[in-house]
Amino acid sequence: MNAPPPDLLNALADLLGPKGFTRDPVDMAPWLEDWRGRWRGAAAAMVSPATREEVAETVRLCAAARAPLVPQGGNTSMVGGATPDASGDAIILSLRRMRTIRDLDREASLAVCEAGVILSDLHDAAAASGRRFPLSLAAKGSATIGGLVSTNAGGTQVLRWGTMRGLVQGIEAVLPDGSLYDGLTPLKKDNRGYDLAQLLIGAEGTLGVVTAASLRLAPAIGSRVVAWVGLGSAGDALRLLRHLQAAVGDGVESFELIPASALELVLTHIAGTRAPLTTALPWHVLVEIVAPVAAPSPDKYVHAALHSALEIGIAQDAAIAASEAQAEDFWRLRESISEAEKKDGPAAKHDISVAVPDMPAFMEEAAAKVEAHYPGTRVNAFGHLGDGNVHFNVRAPIGATAAWVEAEGAAVSALVHDLVTAAGGSISAEHGIGQMKRDELARLGGAARIGALQAVKRAMDPHNIMNPGKLVPGI
Repeated sequence: MNAPPPDLLNALADLLGPKGFTRDPVDMAPWLEDWRGRWRGAAAAMVSPATREEVAETVRLCAAARAPLVPQGGNTSMVGGATPDASGDAIILSLRRMRTIRDLDREASLAVCEAGVILSDLHDAAAASGRRFPLSLAAKGSATIGGLVSTNAGGTQVLRWGTMRGLVQGIEAVLPDGSLYDGLTPLKKDNRGYDLAQLLIGAEGTLGVVTAASLRLAPAIGSRVVAWVGLGSAGDALRLLRHLQAAVGDGVESFELIPASALELVLTHIAGTRAPLTTALPWHVLVEIVAPVAAPSPDKYVHAALHSALEIGIAQDAAIAASEAQAEDFWRLRESISEAEKKDGPAAKHDISVAVPDMPAFMEEAAAKVEAHYPGTRVNAFGHLGDGNVHFNVRAPIGATAAWVEAEGAAVSALVHDLVTAAGGSISAEHGIGQMKRDELARLGGAARIGALQAVKRAMDPHNIMNPGKLVPGI
């Protein structure tokens, strides 16, 4: 990589003005560190274009000077994907000034959003039009559309609506040479060769800068049923999911698997929480079933389906939220797991996936192997069972400090990733690779996959100026 020459920095300052260019260490400081405080880098400058044309000219100037760029949205990456390295040679390319929702078509159920639009703002705009954007996650108040596209974000509604990849209908992006790719038109059929939009989704800014996206909206929710169900095994959770889907179809929107250990953490560390059931059971699921406005409520179907699940022994106990407040209380239990886990002590955390039918057995068998190999550890595996993605977190032995993660974390993660790979799964289900998992991807990704990633990267970004050191091993 090359350090940006003074004439490049001067040209960027002239192009973008004081609102769009800074070298002030105080201004840049919050954006040089990831939000979890695990990675910190340095930068020669931070640029914040306000239009796609300014992004294109910024990239063109940097490409000519071979100056590296680190695209950044809300800086909510879980894997250090938006943090520059320590060399100070990179320029942070912030999309946060590009916050316009260019169009929101209620009839077409489509929104065209610039990269800096915050997810919660899109939720609000869609709701005001009688629609919704069916992707949500904990960082919705700071995560941006460009970052969500670039990381192929998931969340709690993937079971029904898919990841960001399935919600993107078109993309506008600036490629590494500064050329503008305009692919926003939501074509149902387009056979002009490689799908550049799908190539850019999940590329983590290594192949270009997403400046806008056309996004699919969904009908507003007219009614919902939220239930908490106690189970005897993880396998029963999958049987319950199939049982509910047979009864209510695709109205099953969220299906979150929660072990008793995770629930206990929340009840211990999060004030104002209480267990939904009086029966002590080893596994729980939080399920949400919805119907659009003007459609019949799924309430009676859900009651009937849960009653039959209890009768045939799939479920052991269940509670259906009697109000919106109680429904939110149920969801708070699920959404507080990470916070409670952090308060309890250090853990080596993993975002993994295997095939849905294999997940229940994998969770139990892999946990037993990890705990046997590292005595005193306790596996806390929870998450989106219906799409095969769980957060497989290995809690340190009781009394251990953060030094345990530094000393043992890499070896623990290697074991977890070996088990996932042996099961035909992925070491990154929804958080991406970034810099955190790049070495593990190199170790376990396979020659064909790594070779293809490298070939695409070299073809589209021959000078490696786009988010260097992220995602692609060996480049």
